[in-house]
Amino acid sequence: MKKRVTGIGGVFLKAEDPKATNEWYEKHLGIKSGQWGGTFIWRHAEDKEKMGYTAWSIFKNDTTYTNPSKKDAMINYRVEDLE
Repeated sequence: MKKRVTGIGGVFLKAEDPKATNEWYEKHLGIKSGQWGGTFIWRHAEDKEKMGYTAWSIFKNDTTYTNPSKKDAMINYRVEDLE
C-alpha cells in the first residue's frame, strides 16, 4: 500500500500569551479562533461532496500536548491509507 501526504491536518503553535497571539492572527490574517482553536473547512479535490478540515491551535508555552517534542510548532499531515 502506497502512503502519501494528502494535506495538512493541523497546525499547532506554542506562545507565551496564546490569547494575544490569537488576537494578532485574527486582526492581521483573519484567522478566527475559539477556546480550542480554529478550523479551516474545505472540500476534497476529487470528491466535492466530501468535506475535510485543518485544525489551528495556539497553546501556552508549557503545554504537554506536543510532547515529547520541545519545539514551538507542530504540523500534522493527512496521510492516505494510514492505520
